[in-house]
Amino acid sequence: MFERFFPDATVASTYAIDYERLYKEGYRGILFDIDNTLVEHGSAASEVAKKLFVRLKKIGFECCLISNNKKKRVYSFNEDIGVHSVFNAHKPAKKGYYYAMELMNTRPENTVFVGDQLFTDIFGAKRIGLKNYLVKPINGREEIQIVLKRQLERIVLKEYRMKMREKKRNRKCRKKSGKKYFQLRQRNHS
Repeated sequence: MFERFFPDATVASTYAIDYERLYKEGYRGILFDIDNTLVEHGSAASEVAKKLFVRLKKIGFECCLISNNKKKRVYSFNEDIGVHSVFNAHKPAKKGYYYAMELMNTRPENTVFVGDQLFTDIFGAKRIGLKNYLVKPINGREEIQIVLKRQLERIVLKEYRMKMREKKRNRKCRKKSGKKYFQLRQRNHS
């Protein structure tokens, strides 16, 4: 029921993603939400964020900030970052994601999305087939409308974690049964 909101991967932080590996896998563009994904809500670009974008550019990535915030917020954050940007994106609507990819000259199959909210960021990315990462929000103090969404997100994330544990158990069972089959075949051929 909730699968359309499930992220492809969850990570503790935007800064913990293995971007070099993503580049080796063929990804060329990365879309980032700003608030609580790169910095605390409303904060300017931190030194860590600035270094991340320098690193991403060296790797060879095109990057774009995609936010539901107004132009002033997005542009002021981007002053020290210097990447493409989309403001008033209306996530989870598809249009902002497509426009961001157009700016970067990428396609859904070689673009990654990184964000902190399931119902806007991740759902929007999944709607157009982008590989996506759900990151833990940087700061737990948020506006009331986001706090309410976070309560609903907890329900979805609980279901997501149960599905991930089930998949892991199934892989272990298949691996065990495969070993037993291999051992039986060896015994029969001996």
